[in-house]
Amino acid sequence: MKLEKLVGERFKERPADCIIDSHALMLRGGYMKQVTSGIFSSLTVLRRITRKIENIIRDEMDRIGGQEVLFPVVMPARLWQESGRYNSIGNELVRFDDRNGNSMVLGMTHEEAAVHLVREYGRSYTRYPFMIYQIQTKFRDEARPRGGLIRVREFTMKDAYSFHTSQKDLEDFYQKCLEAYYRIFARVGLPEVIAVASDSGMMGGSVSHEFMLLTPVGEDSIVICRNCDYKANLEAAESIVINENAGDEAPLVKVHTPGMKTIEEVCGFLGIPVENSCKAVVYWKEKTGEYVVVFIRGDLDVNETKVSKFLGESIRPAVIGENSGLVAGFIGPYGLKNVQMLFDRSLMGIGNLCCGANVPDYHYTGLNIERDLGKVEYHDFAKASENGICPRCQKNALTISRGIEVGNIFQLGDKYTKSMNMQYVDANGNLRYPVMGCYGIGIERLAAAVCEAHHDGYGPIWPISIAPWQVHLCCMRPDDQKVKETADYFYEQLQSANIETIYDDRDVSAGVMLSDADLLGVPIRIIVSPRNLKENLCEIQTRDKSISRKVETGQMLSAVQELITELHGRLYSVDA
Repeated sequence: MKLEKLVGERFKERPADCIIDSHALMLRGGYMKQVTSGIFSSLTVLRRITRKIENIIRDEMDRIGGQEVLFPVVMPARLWQESGRYNSIGNELVRFDDRNGNSMVLGMTHEEAAVHLVREYGRSYTRYPFMIYQIQTKFRDEARPRGGLIRVREFTMKDAYSFHTSQKDLEDFYQKCLEAYYRIFARVGLPEVIAVASDSGMMGGSVSHEFMLLTPVGEDSIVICRNCDYKANLEAAESIVINENAGDEAPLVKVHTPGMKTIEEVCGFLGIPVENSCKAVVYWKEKTGEYVVVFIRGDLDVNETKVSKFLGESIRPAVIGENSGLVAGFIGPYGLKNVQMLFDRSLMGIGNLCCGANVPDYHYTGLNIERDLGKVEYHDFAKASENGICPRCQKNALTISRGIEVGNIFQLGDKYTKSMNMQYVDANGNLRYPVMGCYGIGIERLAAAVCEAHHDGYGPIWPISIAPWQVHLCCMRPDDQKVKETADYFYEQLQSANIETIYDDRDVSAGVMLSDADLLGVPIRIIVSPRNLKENLCEIQTRDKSISRKVETGQMLSAVQELITELHGRLYSVDA
């Protein structure tokens, strides 16, 4: 198409509210327009990119036996009530009544719809295994949308659901899907994506992985071992602590600590290591508003996901009121009553702890949990830390990086089939519940992640496989008859050869033309100018500036075709 007809504005200035580059570049390049917080309209450029991503995903899902279906965006609440998630999920799920008073929801995920679709079909073991998938709009009312398309409220997702008669069969297919995901990310230009163990969250199930693009602007923290191949999302990473300084047992003594509410202040005042302190972190249970106090070693941080998973419900940091029975800054486990207490295993074996005394301006020293509190249960509630102990190789080799989640896969087990009473008759005539897997990729987020990984200071550098066009043809002097005739002829040649081309023959300066070309990020650029035509040449270059060639005008088409093949060859092999 001709650039002058392309709907959307391109501009130089970086929008002030854009934190990450992909957000700024996709707004500046006319890829999308914000409608409201976390909701965007996609313009032609972005739609061409996402459509190609979708087709790559379809190809790989079909390759492992997937069948494409389409679920509704709006579903009756009764499906979610069957699974139990209608009440267990918070405000992210949009609930409403239709004009007839029926309770409805907007689909934020489609496990319930998948079970509903195949509940009758899957009544015999002879029909297993099978996998269905869709590419559909979803709505999740995120509390804090950010980063343009990285975290939004309305989005397009490929979600697949597999059904099996045994855990072994599920695990075998799970591995096939994991390998298919690696091929997808390689084909869209992100071969560096890694899979990390993750928390299943609201999805349920025992095993799950997230696919992460490591980048400093990522919203997730990833724990990686420098010594072995251990990788996990910080939310799911096990925290291992060895208390080398357990301390000698001492009597419990109440000490005056005026105005000292932080661990650092108290330990400095008392002259004890932070590792010998017991920190209190207070949360609210969202359902009931009840307080929960997590006690943890003073130098560690609480992993809220682990606490929420242990409690089986959502939590949030508490505001400690006057009538709460808690003394902010001076909370300790000794003498604390009428509040649920949780103990992190980092406190195990320490014979001499400092903690709050539940009285303003006082702390205890000499706390011995087993002696002073009796038997308590310890659990892993801590975040893994930099240079911490790897759960796999036991070395102090953990490092924490940032990443963007571009996909996830879950082994759901029978969580949904059992709650929604989906059963099949096995070979012996017995009724059984099939087990499920779930596999998701966010389409727009993946496009933004590619932009984040492949850009320079001027614009995106799109891989040939998902670029909005393959060629950007620039007519540098449309007022020059020979230049215009040559560029027009090139455009006809490229179209006849079915090469996707955006043609810029606007009467604008070379600076404006090249700036717009950079923002569109098309991988191959052809420049037709009076200077080159004097020698019967045109210039062909790549957006990443790795290739710049001058070729005779009569060889333009063959040179472009060879370059397209070369750029495709740079992408990771689909069969690797």
